[in-house]
Amino acid sequence: MLSPYRKILSRPGALAFSSSGVIARLPMSMAGIGIVLMVEALYHSYGLAGRVSAVYVLAQAICSPQLARLVDRHGQARVMRPAITVSSLGLIGIVTAALSHAPTPWLYATAALTGATIGSFGALVRARWSNLLTAPRDVHTAYSLESALDELVFVVGPVVATILAANVSPAAGLLVAVIGMIGGGFWFLSQRATQPAPTVRHADAPRHRSVLRSGGVVVLAIVFVAVGAIFGATDVATVAFADEQGRPDLAGVVLAVFALGSMISGLLYGLRHWTMALWKRFVVGTVVIALGASLFVLVQSMTVLALVMFVVGFAISPTIINGNALVQHFVPRERLTEGLTWIGTALGVGVSVGASVAGMAIDARGSHGGFLVVLGAAVLAVLAAVGSLRVLRAGTVDVPAHEDLADVETEPDTATTEPSGH
Repeated sequence: MLSPYRKILSRPGALAFSSSGVIARLPMSMAGIGIVLMVEALYHSYGLAGRVSAVYVLAQAICSPQLARLVDRHGQARVMRPAITVSSLGLIGIVTAALSHAPTPWLYATAALTGATIGSFGALVRARWSNLLTAPRDVHTAYSLESALDELVFVVGPVVATILAANVSPAAGLLVAVIGMIGGGFWFLSQRATQPAPTVRHADAPRHRSVLRSGGVVVLAIVFVAVGAIFGATDVATVAFADEQGRPDLAGVVLAVFALGSMISGLLYGLRHWTMALWKRFVVGTVVIALGASLFVLVQSMTVLALVMFVVGFAISPTIINGNALVQHFVPRERLTEGLTWIGTALGVGVSVGASVAGMAIDARGSHGGFLVVLGAAVLAVLAAVGSLRVLRAGTVDVPAHEDLADVETEPDTATTEPSGH
C-alpha cells in the first residue's frame, strides 16, 4: 500500500533531506501559537498576542519570496545558513523581551526580525523533490508526502508548545522551536548533493519578471490568503475557547487533532492518482474546507470542536497539495522555489490577518467572535476560487495526475513566462 512512498524515499539522499526538513519546519507550527501563549500569559491580552504573532507571520510572508529568489539564484545553503542564524537570534530576542516585560515595540521588532529571515523550508524541500524526480506521478506522491509531514509537524508542535507553556514556562515552546530551527535547518543545508543547482544568469540576460505576473499564481495567492485566515483565526479562537471552557491545556491537543485529520488525508491522497482535473480538485477542496469551517460557530464543547476539526482537516492537505502542484503549471522550472514560496507567503499573510482580526474580535466578543472571523474567511476563500475558474483552467491541462504532461501538447498561458515542464 505504501510502495509509492518507499519508491521515492529510496532515491539517494531523499530520506535524509525529507527527514531534516521535518525538524527544520518545527517553528512553522510552534512559533505562532508559542507567541500567542507566551504574550497572553505575560501581558494578559489576546489582542496583543494576536498582533505580535501577526507581525511575525506578515514579515515572513513579505520577505520569504525575496529569500527564495536569492535561493534560486545562489543556492539553498549559501542563502539560508546566515538567514536562519539571524532568525534564531530574533526568536531568542522575542523570548527575552517578553520575559523582561519589555515595551510592546520590542516584541514587534523582534517578531519582525524573526519572520523576515526564517524563509520557507517547505518550499526548499519541495524544490529538491522536483529537482530529483522527473515523472509527474512521483512528484505528486512526493508533494503528498510533504503535505502529510507538514501536518505531522502541526500535530506535534502545538501540543508540545502548549504543554511546555502550561507546565514549564510560557517561553519554553519557543526555545524548542529555536532548537529545531538550528538543528534541522543546518542538517538539511549540509546535504549539498540533492540541492538544486543555482540558476545561471548572464550579465546581458533580461531581468526576470515577477512570478506574480502569472494570473494563475495571483489566483492561488488570493485563495490561500483566505485559507490562511481560516487557520490563523482558528488557532487564536481555539486557545480562547479552551480558556473559556476551563481547559486551556487542551488547546494544543485540539489543534493537533485538526492537523491529524489533514495528515491522514494527505497520506491517503498521495496513494491514488486522480482522474479529475487538477484545477477542479483544488476548487472542490477549497469549498469543502469552507463548508467545514462554517461549523465552528456552532460548537459548544471541546469534544465537539475536536470532532469538527478532525473532519475538516481531511480537506486541508489535498487542497494544499493541489495548490502547490498548480504552481508548476504557472511558473518556469528555474523559478519554482520562488513560486512555491509565494503560495506559502499568501498562506502566511492570511494566517497573520486571521490571527490579528480574531484576536480583536475575541477581546470584544469572546471566542465566538473569533469563530465568526473563521466563517468570514471561509466565505472569501470560496468566492475567490469559484470566481477564478476560467483563469485556473486556462493555465493547466485537463489530464489525470499520473499522465506525463510533457506528452500533452498545450497552448502556453499568455499570463505566464515559459512553462515549467511539468
